[in-house]
Amino acid sequence: MFEQINEEIKTPYYQDNFPNNGQRFIAWYLRNVHLRDMVETRDDITDGADDKQIDAIVIDDDKNTIFILQGKFIGGTVVDAEPLREVLSSWIQLRDLVRLQEVGNNKLKRKLSDVARALEDDYEIAFELITTGDLTAAAKNDLATFQQQLADLSEKDDLICSISVIDSDEIKRRYDLALEKENPSINHVIDLSAGHFMYETLANTKVAIGALPLKECIKIPGIKDGTLFQKNVRQSLGLSNTVNKGIRQTIYSDKHKDFFFFHNGITAICNRMEKKDNQLKLHGLSVVNGCQSLNTILSCSEKVKTLEDTYVLFRFYEIPQRDRADRISINTNSQSAVKPRDLRSNDKRVLNIKKQFEQKYPQGYFITKRGEVPPADKDKSYVLDFSDLGKFLIAWHSQRPNISYSETKIFDKYFEQLFKREYKPENAQALNFFYQEILKTWGKENPLGLNETLLAMKAYAPYHHLYAVSMCFSISNNQAERVPFPIKCYEKAKEAGMIGEIIKIAGVSLNMALEAAANEPQPQNRVFSPHNWIKAKSCLAGINGAIRNYFSMLPLMPGGQEIKNRLTTTLELNPEDFEYRWAAD
Repeated sequence: MFEQINEEIKTPYYQDNFPNNGQRFIAWYLRNVHLRDMVETRDDITDGADDKQIDAIVIDDDKNTIFILQGKFIGGTVVDAEPLREVLSSWIQLRDLVRLQEVGNNKLKRKLSDVARALEDDYEIAFELITTGDLTAAAKNDLATFQQQLADLSEKDDLICSISVIDSDEIKRRYDLALEKENPSINHVIDLSAGHFMYETLANTKVAIGALPLKECIKIPGIKDGTLFQKNVRQSLGLSNTVNKGIRQTIYSDKHKDFFFFHNGITAICNRMEKKDNQLKLHGLSVVNGCQSLNTILSCSEKVKTLEDTYVLFRFYEIPQRDRADRISINTNSQSAVKPRDLRSNDKRVLNIKKQFEQKYPQGYFITKRGEVPPADKDKSYVLDFSDLGKFLIAWHSQRPNISYSETKIFDKYFEQLFKREYKPENAQALNFFYQEILKTWGKENPLGLNETLLAMKAYAPYHHLYAVSMCFSISNNQAERVPFPIKCYEKAKEAGMIGEIIKIAGVSLNMALEAAANEPQPQNRVFSPHNWIKAKSCLAGINGAIRNYFSMLPLMPGGQEIKNRLTTTLELNPEDFEYRWAAD
């Protein structure tokens, strides 16, 4: 991997944007494993003078996780304990964000503002030490100590933290998965002499059931990168739920030998199973129930390696049939923790929206569940995800795009306000159309000339763009306190051929509001954080002001008076085309 990475970071992007190979290595990892785009990658890197042993920070709103990255790009094969001590140092400093923000560099100061907000939303912290070498024995001892310290501190502070060492093999596996160069088929050999197993054939299916030592579990490949759980109904839900906390407590307690009796067991399937001597050879292995447990066990890996007579129940089935494997995955996961969005997917109001939407648009499909795939014969432009609709509604009807990034808030705290009424499918599809057009302006070409810091917030800033579209209609009609119906806006804009122009005005206004806020004086030792600004309600006044300024300046632009005349006609709606904002705070 070292040679491959060393060659790839010679390309102009890495050479022109990062001053040394250490930063280029981290940038490569962000681009190729975390799948950050070019702008986000530059924004994430904090490496440099006064970086306080933090090379990069990635805040993943989908996983509710803050990734703290430390990289060691070396040509040698051995890494000593020093990098792990640097990670420990960064953790100690993160416990005092105020002090760290005072002494850190400007990039780190800005990122720490985002970290503080994420921690308020109960995000986990995941440290990743990325290295192209192997840990020495002393470093492995430090890793074991650090994992236990994090487990202890997590109990005391109720702040969930974990550390992973991403070595050369793990980088390669994550790289292949992320770039979809290969969808790994995991093969693994279980040493049956290490556990207690029975091997049978039931219902014409090969079955191996027994007690596997916990320290053998962490040898199974594909746990951390999720490839082992491709057929599971969910990936890891993190370490913060009650069950996973209990698993960690048992591992670190004097009751670890009772782990087998406390745990319900893990179910795995494979395409082919062979028993020979004291070995069980598994081809195409996938765990369909036990994702949470195995991730938690791996987070305590160094402690687990020391445990004797500590087992977990494992069931291996030879199931080459895909449909049968899917049914097993679903039925064995009925006890798994779920997100608020999952709990709402079968709500009668949601099912009613699905029914009405698909009746109105037979060519379309309304996705209610995570992982659901629409039929191939459906028109993609008429496919709408329940999660996206919730984000659209809170941005447009509640006028709170600063909340759109949080599925937890939308489908838990604000669900009743957003879905208490019937919602017309025409309005839902109009929002879908608007958002599809908005996303076209957020690509690499950047046709609107948006600020790079805005492009780095592509996970949530486009919802502010959608909000700005609605405000173009509201402000033009002197209805700033009321919200237009999306279908009325879309029909008028489409009929006049002005959809692109309105989206341009909304995007430019959002950009102007961000740049104006960035130029405002900041308190001493404070740095403006675009991420905090975009997630604060105060940004809305700036967007509204920028739209008004754009409208007033339009006649002064070349050809502006003609555009304004067309725009005025297009934006004009009747009073009955508006309603009051849906409360969400």
